[in-house]
Amino acid sequence: MSQLANQIAVVTGAGRGIGRAIALKFAAEGANVACVSRTQENSEKVAAEIRSLGRQAWAHAVDVADAAAVTAAAEKILAECGRVDILVNNAGVTRDDLLMRMSEADWDTVLDTNLKGAFLFTKAFSRALLKQRSGRIINVASVIGLVGNAGQSNYAASKAGLIGFTKSVAREMASRGITANALAPGFIETDMTAELKEELRATVLKGIPLGLFGQPDDIANAALFLASPAARYITGQVLAVDGGMVM
Repeated sequence: MSQLANQIAVVTGAGRGIGRAIALKFAAEGANVACVSRTQENSEKVAAEIRSLGRQAWAHAVDVADAAAVTAAAEKILAECGRVDILVNNAGVTRDDLLMRMSEADWDTVLDTNLKGAFLFTKAFSRALLKQRSGRIINVASVIGLVGNAGQSNYAASKAGLIGFTKSVAREMASRGITANALAPGFIETDMTAELKEELRATVLKGIPLGLFGQPDDIANAALFLASPAARYITGQVLAVDGGMVM
């Protein structure tokens, strides 16, 4: 039997990489999915893939850092779907640079997208989740939020903040049967990591005990577990999916 039969999932950053993998994994397990990304084209591509699996899908173009846009999208999703059972806050960006050279704009862009975006979407659906007394919130953080990284102070701050946010939401909503957990991916093969120079990739690989990079499906499988009935008694936790990188 499908683990997420007829549930409604909202996935931000669903247009590619990890978000796309999560959206497709959820659909394969019976969920209907609202796909959110920055562009309508990317959202619709993934929505079309989901429909080809026999599930319903909706495509939304949203800047997750825009409060008015997020509120409007949430209202539309609830009107279209009637309810939301799973929220995955996955949308994220990087603007890497050493601290002394980092611009305020690059700091703000990363914090607004990676952290504020999760706050806005969680808040937008919180009333509906609390009213129905059920739901799963899954925030996609990063191992960088656990250990930091030179040249990524903005990204590390956003992901560490997301972990703290997750724990606070878990405490606030637990009495209504809602769980909130975070995933901390390690080095995952995506469009974002494909841009790294080969020598840097080789250095990173040496620090991974399993000796290989992760794939988007590795994160999607972990997200599926946290969304499934098997994880009903797990909340406020951070699950590192990193090949042992930060053990």
